[in-house]
Amino acid sequence: MPRLFGTDGIRSKAGDFPLDPVTVRRIGRSLARHLRTGSGGRAPFILAGRDTRESGEWIERALLQGAAEEGARSESAGVITTPGVAFLTRSQGADAGVVISASHNPYEDNGIKIFEPSGRKVSDAVERLIELDVLDAEKAQAESQPARKTQGDADSLSDERASKLRDEYRHYLLEEIAGDLSLNGLSLVIDCANGAASEIAPDLFRKLGARVLTIHNSPDGKNINKDCGSLHLEGLRQRVLQEQADLGVAFDGDADRALFVDSAGGFVDGDATLWILAKHLQTNGRLHDNLIVATVMSNIGLEIALSAAGISLLRTDVGDKYVLEELTRTGASIGGEQSGHIIFPALSLAGDGIATTLCLLRAVSDSRKTVVDLTEGFRRFPQILVNVKVVGKPSFEDLPEVARLALETQTRLGNKGRLLLRYSGTESLARVMIEGESQSEINSYAQALAHAIEDAIGVR
Repeated sequence: MPRLFGTDGIRSKAGDFPLDPVTVRRIGRSLARHLRTGSGGRAPFILAGRDTRESGEWIERALLQGAAEEGARSESAGVITTPGVAFLTRSQGADAGVVISASHNPYEDNGIKIFEPSGRKVSDAVERLIELDVLDAEKAQAESQPARKTQGDADSLSDERASKLRDEYRHYLLEEIAGDLSLNGLSLVIDCANGAASEIAPDLFRKLGARVLTIHNSPDGKNINKDCGSLHLEGLRQRVLQEQADLGVAFDGDADRALFVDSAGGFVDGDATLWILAKHLQTNGRLHDNLIVATVMSNIGLEIALSAAGISLLRTDVGDKYVLEELTRTGASIGGEQSGHIIFPALSLAGDGIATTLCLLRAVSDSRKTVVDLTEGFRRFPQILVNVKVVGKPSFEDLPEVARLALETQTRLGNKGRLLLRYSGTESLARVMIEGESQSEINSYAQALAHAIEDAIGVR
């Protein structure tokens, strides 16, 4: 059966299936129905929020309308970050939190992310039940009638209540995450990606004493992530150098991740951030078992640097849900992705770009060092990624020449390089990723493997 949910919820072009009004309403009905079943028949409470895309409000209304038809009560925090909804779901005692966002995608796209009361993304089992409901032809016919009017719909999207909910999240960041942190004398350039962080982030860092220059914080429904934010760091880099700022911060559209630019104009990705924060936790005796969690895409330079510092790196499949699974299983203190999605289980089970930034700035404050200084010891190794169009996805071990070359390549790389062969989860592509000390060497290895894959299963 087709999957509607990926590793980060449902995502597609707004208005197209499954993000057309009728299907979104059905998703809301299904979610409320399964929440009610799980709570012994009690009417569920759903807390919602959205980013700044022009489609966000109608998608949110359609989903909450469907939920109301199944007896659910709902409230919306309006435009708020994804981790903000995760926090409020827990603090408000909601049965589920729903975020309408497509994260770093362009404005034409949108998505639906669902959180449990713990702040963890909803289980695969619940996602599968919703998929079964949405794809059931008989239910689709029965539920395709015009939406019924339900009591309390207008109240669920109250601007006054939404403002109070956002204030509660802001207070949490200031009091529980930042605490006694002072940013007096520090200058920041913050790129809000014209997204959900546009209102909250600049105000918060100013309240902590920083001198803040904000860019891309004027959302118009269509400019979210457009040539800005965590996918487009060059503009931020130029402003950091121009303003002689101490740090540049770039969020994505829903602010669940953050990337940085140091005072020298260097890019600080999720791997470098994990290095800084892991060392800070270790120094303060708070790095459980001297272990961190990252994905198979993290650079081998991180693994080598951590090993030299006595810290182990546990790798997972790509996706923050897999990072969280290992954090929960091992009790590790921190994990994340190269893309800047960092999770501190002691603070939240959802990645939070603003919280990550506060933790990074605390490391700066406590150490009395710059971010440039704190990244010392971490060297990013050269990397190449080659995509090969394929007609199928057999095990690479079942392709003799590919298996032979893969073994030969990894042997040559030794412990100063890494080979990763994997298939795309959404496209008919094989991905060849190699890291090593020499760019020309890994380029040669990657091309040889790509040709072997093309010969075996490539598109003709």
